[in-house]
Amino acid sequence: MTAVFPITAATPVTFAGALPDTADVVVIGGGVIGVCTALFLARDGHRVVLLEKGRISAEQSSRNWGWIRQQGRDPDELPIMKEANELWRQLAAETNVDIGLTQGGVTYLASDAAAMARYEAWQKIASDQDVDTRILSQKQTDSLIPNMSRRYAGALYTPSDMRAEPWVAVPALAGIAVRDGAQIIENCAVRCLDVETGRIKGVLTEKGRIETSQVVLAGGAWSSLFLANHGIKLPQLSVRATVAATTRLPVVFQGGAADDKVAYRLRKDGGYTLAPGGFHELFVGPSAFRSLPKFLTQLRADPFGTRFLPAAPKGYPDAWGTARRWDADKVSPFEDMRILNPRPNAGKVQTITDEFSRLFPDLPDFRVSCAWAGMIDTMPDLVPVIDTVAALPGLTIGTGMSGHGFGIGPAIGRILARLATGRESGHALTRFRFSRFTDGSAMDLGPAL
Repeated sequence: MTAVFPITAATPVTFAGALPDTADVVVIGGGVIGVCTALFLARDGHRVVLLEKGRISAEQSSRNWGWIRQQGRDPDELPIMKEANELWRQLAAETNVDIGLTQGGVTYLASDAAAMARYEAWQKIASDQDVDTRILSQKQTDSLIPNMSRRYAGALYTPSDMRAEPWVAVPALAGIAVRDGAQIIENCAVRCLDVETGRIKGVLTEKGRIETSQVVLAGGAWSSLFLANHGIKLPQLSVRATVAATTRLPVVFQGGAADDKVAYRLRKDGGYTLAPGGFHELFVGPSAFRSLPKFLTQLRADPFGTRFLPAAPKGYPDAWGTARRWDADKVSPFEDMRILNPRPNAGKVQTITDEFSRLFPDLPDFRVSCAWAGMIDTMPDLVPVIDTVAALPGLTIGTGMSGHGFGIGPAIGRILARLATGRESGHALTRFRFSRFTDGSAMDLGPAL
């Protein structure tokens, strides 16, 4: 097995160039959200600069499962995700890169009647929003994914859901954005916002200043740390999720599927991406302690889905030694760690490999060709923040995608582009308002299916 992830700090810079003096909008963060925001800003004729501290898509946007799913979404996310499905199809046709976009469906396999009841409740949400999700019986489940050794009570199945290759797809979208007029600069960390009289006047980077009145923060796991330096509190945590890729295997299912033990989806190279079902790890740090009251509802709902680790490695966003305050003339935490590259949980890699082998005993012997981990930025209610910041005019936030960001990224990018330029988003965004963490609202958990 190789432990080398395809995008690393040694990966050559693809997007370079001199820092411009001014821009209409500056986007901070080169994951799928930031890239798509820059793309749609450029298409609307705005001078947009995207600044990425490391490499495009080097963190969670390339480390996810590669699912483009409507299934299991929060009801308020679902209209946005439906738009994203259409955008993925359009954008895939606009590049000469094969991003592996395939409509194979997504299936959640029900281990018992309780799981079936949850799936039936969500299927009603899908039906109300004209999504083609349906409930499968035990026999229909066996027919959809044959040769499984385990019998399931049934399944939730959405045929129109898709998959793509994350570390290919997001750089390809960045290429479209540049072609359409966006400027992307890798290896350029934004240290601070330049704020005068309570408004954004620019951004201060390691390479100089850009004058701008509008900034979109799409910093993923780094967003809360960046905002805290400006006195803005965002109760965001990051959890480690382990993923593995197998060598080439016969096709057992064209789409993505998950039960309570293992999730899997076919990849373009003929192998499978594997991940643990419902398991993640939280490194406890200062932000975790401060945000705990906001996360109590989530922890009570899923007390055993998270493994707690005492401290993050040096340089992580919530590590005990990571600076919480810095000046623009000092090296920032974002330069100290260009790419957040957590080590995978080796025990979980072995566990999911064994589970997949047991589930499909007729498969030939295979090995894990690569294993990696990513840090998922999560919010207390499992839905993102998509909003302008009233306390700091000129700042728009798109973060906390809670593991949902890759699939929904194109539509979130289009929404953020509209918000940053004062236009209607085209969607109801009350659910995703920034103020929900301070206005006394109860934390209303999304389905998290």
